[in-house]
Amino acid sequence: MSFGPPPPHDPYGQPQNPQQGHGGYPQQDQPPSYGYPQAPQGVPPQQGYAYPQQPGQQYPGYPDPHQQMYAGMPPFAHWGLRFLATLVDGLVLTVAYLPVVIGAAIGADPVSTFLVLVGLVTVFGAMIWMLVQEGKTGQTIGKKALGIRLLREIDGRPLGVGMAFVRRLAHFLDSFACYLGWLWPLWDEKKQTFADKVCSSVVIKG
Repeated sequence: MSFGPPPPHDPYGQPQNPQQGHGGYPQQDQPPSYGYPQAPQGVPPQQGYAYPQQPGQQYPGYPDPHQQMYAGMPPFAHWGLRFLATLVDGLVLTVAYLPVVIGAAIGADPVSTFLVLVGLVTVFGAMIWMLVQEGKTGQTIGKKALGIRLLREIDGRPLGVGMAFVRRLAHFLDSFACYLGWLWPLWDEKKQTFADKVCSSVVIKG
């Protein structure tokens, strides 16, 4: 058995750190690094919050202007049918206006005055009657003879008397630019005049 010098003794009663270097400062624990904690292994990552979507639900997009029309709308009436219907209506009004022409040709006497008054009342009454019929049924005498009808584009119903009157006033736009609006149905997709586009009306067969 060999005897050697006794081990060094700490006066404060604490054992020396075996990892302490000679003559250096004691090593301190490194502070934990700050950051987002990592998910444990085997746990799927959490997804972000989102609104639930019903099965088969689709978000609505912008409406197609061509789909705004009534689904069961019959074919549009071409320009020739509309022109012939206008001629028939004009012929009816011309016949109603004949007493005015005859009365004016006779001269200034009670008979001619009576004929003029009768003719004016007849023409005015025929125009009002056609307007009411077109607003309620979509047909004047000419349209009925040619088998066409004036309807609202959105639901396929008659315009109504008020809107039919507005449409007749809007025919001013058809005549304004060298009567171009009257010819517009020749190449328009929906066979509409300018007045039809303003009032959202179409002329269909049937």
